Amino acid sequence: MHLAETQLAAPGRRTQSAVSAAPEPPAQWHRVLTLLADVSLFIGTRTVWTQAASHRLPVAAVISLCYASILVCGVLTLVVRRARSLARLDLCVLVTAVALALCAWAMDHAGSDEALLTTQAAHELVKGHAVYGQPWPWLFGHGIALTPTITGGYDFTYGYPPLTPLLTAPLLWLHHGGAPATAVSTGALVVGTVVLWRMLPAPWRSAATMACLGFGLLPTYARLGYPAITALALLIPVVVRWPRIGRGGRLGPAGVARAACLGAACAAQQLPWFLGPFLLAGIYAMRRGELGGRAATPVVLRFVGIAATVWLLINTYFVVSEPGTWITGIALPLTQGATLHGQGLGDVSLYFTDGSDRLDWYGHASLLLAAALLALLVLFMRRLGPAATVLPWCAFYLATRSQDGYYLMMTPLWLAAAVTAPPSEFVRAWQPRPRPLSGPHRRTALVATSALLVSPALVSAAVAVTGSPPLQMRVAAVRRVSADFVSRLTLRVTNVDDTALTPHFMLTTNQGSGKYWSLVRGPATVPAHSTVRMEIRPADGKYPLPVKPGTRIRLRAFTATPQTLSSTDVQLVDHGDSRAHQAG
Repeated sequence: MHLAETQLAAPGRRTQSAVSAAPEPPAQWHRVLTLLADVSLFIGTRTVWTQAASHRLPVAAVISLCYASILVCGVLTLVVRRARSLARLDLCVLVTAVALALCAWAMDHAGSDEALLTTQAAHELVKGHAVYGQPWPWLFGHGIALTPTITGGYDFTYGYPPLTPLLTAPLLWLHHGGAPATAVSTGALVVGTVVLWRMLPAPWRSAATMACLGFGLLPTYARLGYPAITALALLIPVVVRWPRIGRGGRLGPAGVARAACLGAACAAQQLPWFLGPFLLAGIYAMRRGELGGRAATPVVLRFVGIAATVWLLINTYFVVSEPGTWITGIALPLTQGATLHGQGLGDVSLYFTDGSDRLDWYGHASLLLAAALLALLVLFMRRLGPAATVLPWCAFYLATRSQDGYYLMMTPLWLAAAVTAPPSEFVRAWQPRPRPLSGPHRRTALVATSALLVSPALVSAAVAVTGSPPLQMRVAAVRRVSADFVSRLTLRVTNVDDTALTPHFMLTTNQGSGKYWSLVRGPATVPAHSTVRMEIRPADGKYPLPVKPGTRIRLRAFTATPQTLSSTDVQLVDHGDSRAHQAG
């Protein structure tokens, strides 16, 4: 009887053992994340395939195989029953994304103005010539964008730290426009993606594929040759698990490598300069909360020392060979005085009003907001620490150059921090609480302090936005070479400001900037509280009128001292007397 019961019980125990040994199924959110990464690869792929199918069939064949991979991965993502199988699909999606990025580069690698400038800098470097402070105007035109400045000219010089030209120099054999620079940035993006994919926990890895290579966003910037992409790739290992840097009072090999990557990133482009202080403040707060102030300071100083050493080593040749032009060159984006452009607050003066006589205050507001956000991070590290990789870019919203690329190109760092630096990491972070902020009314005091820190930036932004255009402009006459082209504009310009102004004119019909028109007749400077008559001509000799009816034509006048913008809508109508009428 006992033997029979044992025999009957044995199959049940084997069944229970088999059930307990069954592989754990993947979480549903993991499936969805893998599927989203897979779907994101569709975006922009058809355009590349269409180009390849006409004259590069091998590339088209690879893209067709990638389409098959996307479809198969989509099916398998929804049906696999093991977490390990889904992890392998994550790898397949990554490989497919890398293949598509390389195919896109093979079809379009001429690059933008940034790629051409970087490639030219590499050429000059190889020849032993100066890199900084040298204008190369022949690189521009023929579809290559210009960067107009408020002085009435354009920036034709290289204005980035030297790491990207150093990396580009070995690839100059590619010999096709900006191809060497775009190869560096595309390669950096691929390597950065693989590094982020590897460093993230397994279920989150497809998020790295989606953020870096999906949707066609960052690969487009890479094919344009933006040095910021190289900087991004170097920042990825710095940001992943950054609250643990220096844990236990030791950097270790990983900490040293991260410090070196931060220094190299700062030697590739200027955007890491804004992120660095936020990360250093966070590292100090984390280590002081763990070790105390006396032990935390040496850790941060060692980290900074390694980063600074790497940065200086990369810049050494230029510091020695061209110190004056080198320092002005790498600071150029901060000092060049480029015209308003982007999707930030400056659009109020650029599109929604007729300008402002206080453009300088946009720059003041941006710097003040960056300083305020850094101070708030220090005060509220436990709350704001997880957002340390996002806060620096908020300041660019108030800047005169507020292009969305400043935010978009750094979004993989947001993902890296969200996954590897969650709020739980900051529970023990140090937060300064002097006596005025730690009493019984500390909540009110902290709110008041926060408002006080942000107020200067908000006031500066308000000053910039509420400025009025100092010049009142009216088109008095139009000269044409045909019904569709204008060759001269005669303007009646009134200066309502207390300062004499030297305006530089352009016409725009879209969100971008146009070329400056040159002065043909009339005074270059408009005295305060006076009216003058000025005749201007297009840079190319004739200006094509927009074909689409109702297109908004905007006459703009920039001045450098002080920095101002005056705009007005004009309607260029071909009446027999060659007159033009003011819109509105």
